[in-house]
Amino acid sequence: MLNIGGLNQGVVIDHIKAGNAMKIYEYLQLDKADVCVAIIKNAKSNKMGKKDIIKIEGPISVDLDMLGVMDPDITVNIIDEDRIVEKRHLHLPESVTGIIRCKNPRCITSIEQELIHKFKLTDAENGVYRCVYCEQAFRRN
Repeated sequence: MLNIGGLNQGVVIDHIKAGNAMKIYEYLQLDKADVCVAIIKNAKSNKMGKKDIIKIEGPISVDLDMLGVMDPDITVNIIDEDRIVEKRHLHLPESVTGIIRCKNPRCITSIEQELIHKFKLTDAENGVYRCVYCEQAFRRN
């Protein structure tokens, strides 16, 4: 069995749907951060069968709640002095900027390439967001 050491200080992003760790790594731009990162893919999980985990050593300044759009089952553990000092269960944010892309070819975001994609949550129960420009639906799955 693979053994990855614990963290003295940092963030553990746990319960990531198997195969999604790299999307989160890219979204958080961890390749540009000057921190040590461990990505564990397809770890055994009693609850999920398989899961991914990302361990980030040191402080990170990013809106981790936005990860709820990518995977609302994610748990974020904040570690300090070898202990979990905060455990966050994510929820779907009311609005999302720059994570989801509008797929409507008639949307202004398709014509104006530099325009940032913005969505608002319209159906929390089903994870449905709508483009603020054209109302195109995006269903999180």
